[in-house]
Amino acid sequence: MTTTSKTTISDDLLDGLRALGLRLSSDALHELLGKADPRSPRDLLAGLVAAERQEREQRNLAARTKAATLGGFSTLDRIDWNHPRKIDRALYEQLLTLDFVSRGENVLLRGPAGVGKTTLAQNLCLAGLQRGLRVRFSTLAAALADLLKQESSPALERRLKRYIKPDLLVLDELGYLPADSRSADLLYNIISRRHEKQSIVITTNLPFKQWGTVFPGAACVGALVDRFAQLCHVIDIEADSWRQKASLRKPKT
Repeated sequence: MTTTSKTTISDDLLDGLRALGLRLSSDALHELLGKADPRSPRDLLAGLVAAERQEREQRNLAARTKAATLGGFSTLDRIDWNHPRKIDRALYEQLLTLDFVSRGENVLLRGPAGVGKTTLAQNLCLAGLQRGLRVRFSTLAAALADLLKQESSPALERRLKRYIKPDLLVLDELGYLPADSRSADLLYNIISRRHEKQSIVITTNLPFKQWGTVFPGAACVGALVDRFAQLCHVIDIEADSWRQKASLRKPKT
């Protein structure tokens, strides 16, 4: 039986394949050639295409996952849906289909601290990554700090693309830290430029009518709320804090 060794492909040929855009590693390529039937070049080409497509998908997912800045979080299989006194689980599971993203709609996850809003938002991001979407997750405070430190209008415009271009943007923890009028203007900029085109998920402990308390004196808050709320799915969560519950379960020393 004839086999193909690693020396079958020369460095010049490998360089040529790289120049054409091949991303498959040398070891993976040699392994593919070693398993190929030399009597069936069609099967070899089909295997090469499949392996290269898988490699590109893996690299694309890795790059999008890095850009998403999700951090660590609990996946949905670890969520106790019986813990909240109130939550629209059916709506959340419908949102996991990501149809709202294709329609440019928004999501508001609202409830007191510690009830799982962030975890639910992160799992929406995970679903987006698995569907091939560009995703970005950030606390609102971190996003605003990132934008406010830009020292020129061109630099700010470039940095805004981090928050305008993703298919799905999550801004976590609106209402936990106060902000100034310039911060409100930046948030309005993001929301207005994504309006009816790209989806935003916001988590908060505040009703819409209290968002002005986060940005005291900002003139744009009303318009900001109007644009975000126009096409928005709202999930209100009533529950005791998961963190307090976990703390009470710890044995006392």
